[in-house]
Parts: sequence; C-alpha cells; structure tokens
Amino acid sequence: MNNSSSPFPSIAAMFTARVAESGDAVAFTHPVPDPSGDGETWAELTWTQTRDRVRDIALGLHSLGVTSQARCAIAASTRIEWILADLGVLCAGGATTTIYPSCTPPDCAYIVSDSGSMVAFAENDEQVDKLLQQRARMPGLSRVIAFEGEAGGDDEWVISLADLEARGARLAAERPGLFEELVARVRPEHLATLIYTSGTTGRPKGVRLDHANWLYEAEALHTLDQELRAQGRALLTGDDVQYLWLPLAHVFGKVIQVGQLRIGYRTAVDGRMDRIVDNLAVVRPTFMAAAPRIFEKVYNRVVMQAREGGAVRYRIFRWAAGVADRVARERERGREPGGVLAVQHRVADRLVFAKLRERFGGRLRFFVSGSAPLAPEIGRFFYGAGITILEGYGLTESSGATFVNRPGEVRFGSVGRPLPGTEVRIAEDGEVMLRGGGVMRGYHNLSGATQAVLTEDGWFATGDIGVLEDGRLRITDRKKELIKTSGGKYVAPQGIEGRFKALCPYVSNLVVHGDRRPYCVALVALDPEAIAGWAADNGLGGLDYTALTREPAVREVVQEAIDTLNRDLPRHETVKRFAILPNDLSVEEGEITPSLKMRRRAIEEKYRDLLDGMYEETVQSL
Repeated sequence: MNNSSSPFPSIAAMFTARVAESGDAVAFTHPVPDPSGDGETWAELTWTQTRDRVRDIALGLHSLGVTSQARCAIAASTRIEWILADLGVLCAGGATTTIYPSCTPPDCAYIVSDSGSMVAFAENDEQVDKLLQQRARMPGLSRVIAFEGEAGGDDEWVISLADLEARGARLAAERPGLFEELVARVRPEHLATLIYTSGTTGRPKGVRLDHANWLYEAEALHTLDQELRAQGRALLTGDDVQYLWLPLAHVFGKVIQVGQLRIGYRTAVDGRMDRIVDNLAVVRPTFMAAAPRIFEKVYNRVVMQAREGGAVRYRIFRWAAGVADRVARERERGREPGGVLAVQHRVADRLVFAKLRERFGGRLRFFVSGSAPLAPEIGRFFYGAGITILEGYGLTESSGATFVNRPGEVRFGSVGRPLPGTEVRIAEDGEVMLRGGGVMRGYHNLSGATQAVLTEDGWFATGDIGVLEDGRLRITDRKKELIKTSGGKYVAPQGIEGRFKALCPYVSNLVVHGDRRPYCVALVALDPEAIAGWAADNGLGGLDYTALTREPAVREVVQEAIDTLNRDLPRHETVKRFAILPNDLSVEEGEITPSLKMRRRAIEEKYRDLLDGMYEETVQSL
C-alpha cells in the first residue's frame, strides 16, 4: 500500500466525507458544566454540528490571512476545542503546530518562532500569558485565539474562539461555497502537522508530517480492520466508543484522531488525567489508548487495595494474579485454559477480575498501549483478567502507529507486526529501520539532521534496537541508551526498569545507570499516592513524601523488590546499589517528557553526585 491508496486527497476531504456519510450520528461527547449548576454533564456533537463549527473556524482563520500550509500553533490540553481548531486549520489549508501545555514560555516561543506559526490557539489565561511574555521573540505571530474567555481586552492581538467563529460564520453567509473551495485546494503533499519531539536527548525538533502521512495511517488502520474481519475478528468499527485523554500535542493522540475520521467511531474527549477513572465508568468505552504509566498506576492501586484488605484478601489477590499470568501465557500460545486452570480462572474471575473489568465501564474490548515499553508482567496480569492491552510501537517520525499487536494474537514483550504498507529491516548494529507511507518528510529547518536518519531510498533509522521474531518486532532498547559497563558488558536498561515497576507497586520510576562504570546502580522515584497509602497502613501516615524517602522501612520495601529483580538477571545486569530520590520525577523539572518518557541524561546529570557516591566504596578499595 502506498500514499495514493487512500480514496481522499487530504484529511480535510476525509473529514467532509465522514460528515456526508455519518451526518446526524454522534461524533464527540465532552464535559460541560451542568445547567443546574451542580457538577458536570456530557454534551454531544454530531458530525454535522462538528462540521459547522469547523467551517466557521476555518473561514475565521481564512479571514485572518491563513493560506496554504501557513502554520497555526495550538497550546492546550486535550479537549474538544483542540480537535475543532486542528480540523479548522487543516480545512483552511493550513498546518498545525503542536505545543504541550506544560511547555515553559521560552519553549513556547522557540516552537512558535521555529515553526513560523502566524496564529496560535491558547487554552486559557495561563497559556495566553506565556505567549504575551514572549511576544517580542515571536514577531511573526499575528494573532492569539483563546479557547476560554471573551477576548483580550484592549489588545486585539488576543481574540476569543467565539469571536473567530463569529467572523467565520459571517464570511460563510457572504461567500457560500468558500469552505468547500478551501477544502478542495488541499493536496496530499501539503504540510499538515509540525510535531515537536519530546526532546529526550536534546532540543525538540519539528517533525514535518503531510496529509499523505496521515492518510496512510488512516488507510492502514482501515485495511488492517478489513483483514481482521476476513478472519472473523475486528480492530475498530463505527460502533466503537473511544475515551480520548491522550495529549493531542503527541503523535499517539493525533493518529487516533485520523483513525476516527476514516472509521467513524464516537469519541469522548477529556484530557484531565485525574478524571480518567471516574470518566471510564460514565463513558463506558470499548477502547482507549494510553501510555504504560497509566496501566502501572491502575495495577499498583489494585495491589494496594488488596494489601489494605488484610492478609486473607491479599493472599487471594496474589493467587488470582498467578492464575492470570498462567492464563495469559496459554492465550499467547493460542490456547484457552482448560482443566484445573480453567476452574481456577472462573473462581479468580468471580473474586477479583470481574470487579476490575467493571471499573473500566464493563464493555471494554481492548486498550492500546504505546509511547514507552509495557512491562510484560503487567500486560499478562490484565490479559488474564479479561482486559486486553494491544501494545504498539511508532515514533513521531513515523506518524505514530507503525506496529501493533492484533486482537487474538497478543505477544507481550513484542510490539506486534507492522501496519499494512510498512517495511522493516534490522541493520547490522541491531537498529530498527522503517520505510513506508508514515515516514516523515524531514525535520523542519534541519536538513543535516534529516539526512542523518533518512536515506535517499526512504529508510528511516529509528534509533531503537530490536529483533524480528516470526514477523513480530521486539524492541530491546534505545540505541543511545545502551549501557556498556567498564567490563565491556552491554546492559539494556529499559527492560530492567519495566520489570522492576511490575515488582514494586510503590515506585513510579527506576533509572538504571552504569555506562562505563564497573556495575549497575539505580535511582528510585516513589509513587506519591502509592507510598502514602503504604505509610498510612504501616504507622507512618504523618510523614510527608520527602521524609518517607529517608525512612529505613521504605528502603527495606524497595530492597526486597531489588533483590527479587536481581535473582532473574545476569550478574552484569544486576543492580548493586540504589538511592531513593527525594522527589518524584516531573515534567516541570525536565526529568520526564510530557509523553511520560524519561529524560535519562538530564536525570543522570542532575543527580551526578548521588550516582558518583554509589561508586565511591569501589574506588576507595582499589
């Protein structure tokens, strides 16, 4: 399959085709204040209503001078206005520049300036203020459009989204057919999105993705679904309901958007992470995409609640978790459990698993996991409990979805087979190489960086190390993050870190360190919620987070998990020493990216003295 296999010339055309086909069907639901003044309710937008708002935004942007491929930035969390603004930009012929709402004012200014964005959408006063602070550094930014609030006061540089839509509505009345004319002008090769990478190893780079990239993604998902249907299975259908909380500034969230336009499923939109659990019970989705950290948190909460229930309840949970693991392994081999295991599974389901599934709304078909590795132990626990997690893999530079486990053929530790139309090969040094319709056109304003990763015949060097096993890809580590000890042994830290988080429910992150060192050590960041629950149950409820990190009893809990981890590792991979950090890792401190990936080098630099201290005994004894 190549770029031309899509029946549409652009995302804008695919959107208007979906409106023509689905019309009065509900496209989106989103939270709004309850008219009674008590809490929230969920409002609905049909496809036709969505088109009307998108049309007004597109024509409003046209009135501000947005022309073909002109960049328009969006600095906002995931909400319905983000989606409407993005579609409005694309239907006007422009291209969307994505900005995480957690970005600092200087980072916002850098992205706006580097991208050449002429208009920026800002979620609220906080985001508007960031832009106002940096206005002198963004001379090309002609207007800011605020999702919340009426207008910018006396400063016409800031207008409200409502005002933009009103401008567009007036233009639609004056020039009927202009919207359709603008949509018809958009071509596959036109720039659609500039997504700035998370910057785990340096300053963010703008990845240029055109309409053809996203059309490939949409068509690949559609083709995959057709292939699965021929086998009596299905991936996504128009009857599915998605719960979307993923950051839309990230490629993972964007690919889910274009999939909706091609397939037509309904999406409930709310990016507030603290509302995920409550929303699941209300939305009752059939699928949801998430980063592994979400599954780790859910798993940790289940473990904690089992512990809090007393010794008997915890023993029942541990027994059920063991059953889940055995059941999952049978299903990975293509078999359903039989005999004694089947009986045990039915009992475990009644005592534990059915309650867990109900937390997710009761009709979930699967989760999709991406952005970082999922610990196989956690994946198998959920799989055995009747909750399927389809792990996938992709990069911003490959338009997100590149590999995915299919329903009915899940293999944990693997990211599945490539999407239709994607080629893969493993280079001599183990690096994963990709070629296909999802591969970017290059980095914005960085021809040298583009040439470093993209060959003339279209192969993209991912920077990840992996192996192919029966057509399935297994990622073993990041090429730049492989540790080589002073003894010449290689260590892949990501696998060790993922396994540890499955062993210790009180930890949010483990950072394995040991490059050019005699052995591996680790930095441990505790999960604030989990460790607070443990403290309350162990007579330490009066201590704050920092105080708990210094408690000998907390260290003993972590040491026990480290010992368990080390038992199954080769000697050169074992963690010889560890230190508990005084704070959890955070986006604000630059330790993790907004997409929840660790900035390993930044963490190691920040805690250099602490890491050095764990090797001092060895140096002194030489």
